[in-house]
Amino acid sequence: MKLKKAMYLALGFLGLALGAVGAVLPLLPAFPFLLLAAFGFGKSSEKLNNWFKNTRLYRENLADYVAGKGMTRRTKIRIMVTVTLLMAVGFAMMHAVLVGRIILGAVWVFHILYFTFGVRTIPAE
Repeated sequence: MKLKKAMYLALGFLGLALGAVGAVLPLLPAFPFLLLAAFGFGKSSEKLNNWFKNTRLYRENLADYVAGKGMTRRTKIRIMVTVTLLMAVGFAMMHAVLVGRIILGAVWVFHILYFTFGVRTIPAE
């Protein structure tokens, strides 16, 4: 059981580190990594989970989404643009792999549809 908690804890810290970098660098999306951190901390330690939920990084990027409220238009656009740019690089690199391009294109379409219609847009504060 201790090994499982240690793995979740490592996952939480990895997500936190990548999420913090993603909050600063425009090419690395912070959102999925912060979700990973929330999951890892939630499974490993109640104390770390409470600490993480009180950080500015969590409150600004995840709190509304996790509470079921949604995301601001700016956050949704930032996530969609970042993922689109990263997927475009992958798409260009797969010029000889038709199946890879089709799968990547389908994932991109579902990503855009999910953030456009599946995530509620809330007004900016």
